[in-house]
Amino acid sequence: MKFPDNIILKRILVAFAAAVLIMWVYPHKRSFKYVYDEGRPWNYNQLIAPFDIPIHPDSATVEAIRDTLMQRFVPIYKYDATVVDSIVASLPAGPHSTVSRLGSVLRGYYERGVVTPASMSKIADGKLPKVRLLDRNIINESSTNLFTSPRDIYHIIDSVFTDPAMRSYLATFNLADKLKPNMVYSEEDNKRHFDNELQILTADRGVILQGQAIINKGDIITAQGYTNLKTYEELVASHMSHESHSTLLTWLGQFMYISLIICLLMGYFAIVAPKIFENFKAVVFLLSLITIFVICAALMNSFIPGGIYIVPVAIIPILVKVFFDGRSALFISVVSIMLMAPASSFPLEFIFLQFCATTAAVYSMRELSRRSQLLRTALVVATAYIVGYMALELLTNGTLDGWTWRMPAFLGANALLVSMAYILMFAVESIFGFVSLVTLIELSDTNQPLLRRLSDSCPGTFQHCMSVGNLASDAARAMGANELIVRAGALYHDIGKLENPAFFTENQHGVNPHDALPYEQSARIITSHVTDGLRLADKAGLPQVIKNFISEHHGAGTAKYFYFKAKQELPEGQELDPEPYSYPGPNPQSRETSLLMMADSVEAASRSLKDYTRESITKLVDNIIDTQIADGLHSDSTLEFRDIKIIKDAFIKRLMTMYHTRITYPAGAVRAQ
Repeated sequence: MKFPDNIILKRILVAFAAAVLIMWVYPHKRSFKYVYDEGRPWNYNQLIAPFDIPIHPDSATVEAIRDTLMQRFVPIYKYDATVVDSIVASLPAGPHSTVSRLGSVLRGYYERGVVTPASMSKIADGKLPKVRLLDRNIINESSTNLFTSPRDIYHIIDSVFTDPAMRSYLATFNLADKLKPNMVYSEEDNKRHFDNELQILTADRGVILQGQAIINKGDIITAQGYTNLKTYEELVASHMSHESHSTLLTWLGQFMYISLIICLLMGYFAIVAPKIFENFKAVVFLLSLITIFVICAALMNSFIPGGIYIVPVAIIPILVKVFFDGRSALFISVVSIMLMAPASSFPLEFIFLQFCATTAAVYSMRELSRRSQLLRTALVVATAYIVGYMALELLTNGTLDGWTWRMPAFLGANALLVSMAYILMFAVESIFGFVSLVTLIELSDTNQPLLRRLSDSCPGTFQHCMSVGNLASDAARAMGANELIVRAGALYHDIGKLENPAFFTENQHGVNPHDALPYEQSARIITSHVTDGLRLADKAGLPQVIKNFISEHHGAGTAKYFYFKAKQELPEGQELDPEPYSYPGPNPQSRETSLLMMADSVEAASRSLKDYTRESITKLVDNIIDTQIADGLHSDSTLEFRDIKIIKDAFIKRLMTMYHTRITYPAGAVRAQ
């Protein structure tokens, strides 16, 4: 199939934009975010060191060493020998012997050590038996037995020196204000020395040499093994951050990978699903859907180890299935999974699990007729995930001993989120104007309020719509058109007759109100059922695809009966303006609306046949369809010439079935039931 260049160009641009967005969120450095826990088996292949890796002590060992060091760590106090000199120098003038005596006593106490009252309290409680004194970068350990505090010195001097001369001198100033410690606890020095000692005690225990196994598949991850794995990931990230050339090549490889997959997808659209390729909205929707889910997967995996398994990938085939077809749903699912896989730590596991889930989702929806069935699909997806995960555990480990609830919990949350497809269906229908299979089935339910009203108020029209639906559905199935859309469109195409039921022959019972009206007014009432139908459709919130059937099922044709009647009464040579007798249109724009126009006319005309032989039915069908084509009513449609023969044959076959003649029974005979 050949497409115009502008159609191809627009799709190339959209595909390129999708590729760029996906590449932007891809991990541009090799990802080593393995999912593992201490005390559990290593579920991946043997991990070989690509370079030398230092063996740091595990966190439990570090904490034990830290606790031990804190218990035996001797605090460091800064010793300042000049404190006593400054105190003595600051003593006020007085008798030389008194001042000399006081200074000598103070020097004696300060030589033994003076600390703060808080430190002195610890010493008294036995919590500070010794300290290390830092004096001019030299540290000496000292017992605290002889230490005292400024307050204790003051009380001792006040109680010991009782002679009048000393008492008189001490009364001239406040000695307590001058006393201060010469040994002070240093927070900064203690932290520095503590960290240095801890670093020495927790030094590397060795090296894992390049080419040596870090951990083997199935090994239980010990505390030390867990630390080794964390060290490995940190060093790999550090190495990759300095390899700009490798990063550029990674970007190039990612772009080529993404572009190739998207090109294959576009090729599928163009060759296998041309209806999707021709519909620009459909292409934008599908590429947007894939891009959004790939971005979500990449972001989840970057913030949560293994978070990619929470992303409800099965929503993709669900949405594609309800709006398009199952084959496209499977193919687009595979494309999406392949685009997400590079963001996973274990791509093959991810591909297997998601393929199981998406295939199960498509299979569970093979007869989708109600939105509530999406809950059943969510359960099927959850089952597929769990069974697939068990299969992988048995395949890789040969046992379920390594089973953890982390992954099943992620997969369970994933399956639960699949039910969001119910909400997303409404959003897609609103944004893109698509109509899902579920919506069409729901609209075709004759218990819908509008159809029930049509059945009650216009029983003849309702039966006509049902018959047209059966007639058009057969032809749609035969020619490969959308049967559900045709059936739904047939049921609603004449709802405008609800405004004036008695003016339409199928609802009349012997009285024809048109007999009392001018032809032009009658034609206006007849043609207005199109605009009345559109108004009712808007009020009922019917989708645009159904409104297309209402507006196009008569196209821009004329109400021929009244037009010809009025024309016959005109004086010879005078022309009749067809405008008052014309339907508002437009002419059919799609195969489906063209098909309905034909079915509508054929079904209505078939009721006036006097005999229902194959010849008469064939003549009727040929005449009506050929006349419509000759009048140009189908010129704007995508209907093809080869479809005409299929439609005619389907109509003839259905009408022969509807109006088949029965054998004549003898008088008084009982007909077999």
